[in-house]
Amino acid sequence: MKIFPAIDMIGGSAVRLLQGDYDKKTVYSDSPADVAEKFAEAGAGYLHLVDLDGAREGSPANFETVREICRRVDMYVEIGGGIRDEERIVSYLEAGVDRVILGTIAVKDRAFLEAMTKRYGDKIAVGVDARDGLVAVSGWEETTAVDAFAFCQYLAGIGVQQVIYTDISRDGAMQGTNMEAYRRLSALEGLAVTASGGICSLEEIRALRGVVDAAILGKALYTGALDLTECISVAEGGTL
Repeated sequence: MKIFPAIDMIGGSAVRLLQGDYDKKTVYSDSPADVAEKFAEAGAGYLHLVDLDGAREGSPANFETVREICRRVDMYVEIGGGIRDEERIVSYLEAGVDRVILGTIAVKDRAFLEAMTKRYGDKIAVGVDARDGLVAVSGWEETTAVDAFAFCQYLAGIGVQQVIYTDISRDGAMQGTNMEAYRRLSALEGLAVTASGGICSLEEIRALRGVVDAAILGKALYTGALDLTECISVAEGGTL
């Protein structure tokens, strides 16, 4: 199982939100690229970036920060947040990003999603952010009537290869991840799943190993509750 340490960005800083609430923001660093380098030094080969300004406003507010990260670290980088047209997909890929994550646009414009999936293949992932089983969009500020699991079934059917599934109620809360949801999603043939939200113990990483393709770690790393090197070891089958 792959481990993706996360860097969420607002105004060029690395931050964490509690349950997606922009009013409950903690700033951890004014240099996301420095944070990325520390993750790389700890042994991480993968990196999950989120442009929270972009997610809410639909504009790539942290694009230059993303470009700097890609220039400074030799990691597999994925980025989500406000990617709602092909021009932005191309610009991120040209900046050195390996995979872009479609969120709001994937829900609101399925024709666009299907076209981008066909054109870019495994360079496209979809972020499915669930609140009480329903998909939330626009930086989690709008909850739709779309059932999250049914949407993942649809994604598998159109050839999407990777879904980043986040239980918003768990995100940043340090209360554990939604194992039941990931076990259910693992039954969808052809769809690799990344677990995101609430992972805060090595036991959870062990439990997720073999169920999902990857796991995103956020607040637990920033608070020191988890050691990234240990997490990577356990995810890869080590025993700690």
